[in-house]
Amino acid sequence: MVAGRQDSRRWLDQGTTLVERAIATMDEQSFADPSAVPGWSRKHVVAHLAANAGALGNLVHWAATGVESRMYAAPGFRTLQIETGATRSGDELRQWFGNSADELAQAFDGLTADQWRARVVSLQEKDAPASHIPWVRAREVLVHAVDLDAGIGFTDLPRDFVAALCEDVVVRRNRVARHPALRLVADDVDSGVWSIGLVGAQTSAVRGPLAQLAAYLTGRAFSDVHADDGAAPPTLPPWL
Repeated sequence: MVAGRQDSRRWLDQGTTLVERAIATMDEQSFADPSAVPGWSRKHVVAHLAANAGALGNLVHWAATGVESRMYAAPGFRTLQIETGATRSGDELRQWFGNSADELAQAFDGLTADQWRARVVSLQEKDAPASHIPWVRAREVLVHAVDLDAGIGFTDLPRDFVAALCEDVVVRRNRVARHPALRLVADDVDSGVWSIGLVGAQTSAVRGPLAQLAAYLTGRAFSDVHADDGAAPPTLPPWL
């Protein structure tokens, strides 16, 4: 895990606020407009975030009670929730997002120190302590705040979160077989250097501002990221 629970709680609160502000004044047409996620409208993004809070709440319940409670009841349930949620009105989505975020925060506040150490199984993590859940939520709300395509970019996200996100994505990408070998350098921070894959003669050196490297690593639109010879950086496989 690359982020502590307290930092993750702070980041998820900031991300929740960013999303709430972005959707506060959207009309129905704005909600229906495309997001930055291929095939998703902004309604899909908000529905996903609202449903995700409930799904992570299942893991919090598991940690609190010891009774296994998976994020989703069955394969395909996540997609069904998103597609069904995307048919709701903007007002309904705003309320759903706000209520689900509040309920998750209250569930977090109810966990004891021992319960935070309880092991749970999330959608991507095979096994992790409950203390990892706030990071998962912070990552969701902050990255998808950008995906709303409503004027929020990676430069608007907490800078320490962006650094932690890069670290997290690099760890994940190092688990991918035959991933392009990369040496990444954030040229606007002192310690922003990461390696992916087997570093050697075939390693691509890629550099750019921290926020734009995060966009590149997560498969989002980026600028000012380039190889040392000025060429475009390699195309990367999905990270989640």
